[in-house]
Amino acid sequence: MTFSSHSPLGKPTFYADQYNASLLFPIARAPQRAELGLAVSLPFLGADLWTAFELSWLNARGKPQVALAHITVPCESVNLIESKSLKLYLGSFNNTRFTDAAEVLARLRTDLTEVAWRGAVVQSSVGVKLVAAELFDREPIEALDGLSLDRLDLDCDRYTPAPELLSSATLEAPVSEVLTSNLLRSNCPVTGQPDWGSVQISYFGPQIDQAGLLRYIISFRNHQGFHEHCVERMFMDIQARCQPHKLAVYARYTRRGGLDINPFRTSYPQALPANHRNARQ
Repeated sequence: MTFSSHSPLGKPTFYADQYNASLLFPIARAPQRAELGLAVSLPFLGADLWTAFELSWLNARGKPQVALAHITVPCESVNLIESKSLKLYLGSFNNTRFTDAAEVLARLRTDLTEVAWRGAVVQSSVGVKLVAAELFDREPIEALDGLSLDRLDLDCDRYTPAPELLSSATLEAPVSEVLTSNLLRSNCPVTGQPDWGSVQISYFGPQIDQAGLLRYIISFRNHQGFHEHCVERMFMDIQARCQPHKLAVYARYTRRGGLDINPFRTSYPQALPANHRNARQ
């Protein structure tokens, strides 16, 4: 996998502290989706749910303001947003004066929508919600719902994605299950830094072999891929190997650089999960 020399990943960094939307860097989703056999028409819906924990700016009188930002990037956008560029972009707000939080929110929504759809017609805007400091204590910490696969005592020896580990009871009656694991790890494709996460698989269909599914999740341990692409690979592999009638895959990755990224992909229309962090985030 190659990336443009303009990407800030893996390079010495200059931290701007005056607003600069040009710091945002798009990465096209299409090349890795092509590796999964995906073209223009996607077999899933969903979004990438971000939380920005390090957002600050100055009000009109120069007094610092702080907030959390919940960001929702539609999965149908042509680009994902490179996380280091988003960190640098948010840092550029630090010594910039804004009239109020509404102006900050409008700038965020406009700039993030532009970079997510750069090179294409905008179909849906990036969602942005600011949480003021006085509301921080209302931000819940929750574990992913579901039956933990981590309870299984098993041997593991595959640490690159191994979809052949997946299977399901296709000749038996369908079941509805929600399964979770905290043993997900993948790695940044540029820096090689580990990305730790938890994953939730919800499905209706032939019962998935749980031991094989856990081994499959663990097999991402040495894989290099962005969070969004890892979840889409999981979705496609489970769909192909286990043949569920309905499927949703949701991963919550621990934060890096003040940002966490939590991709959600579903085979059928449903509400997005609430962007509630887990204890590791």
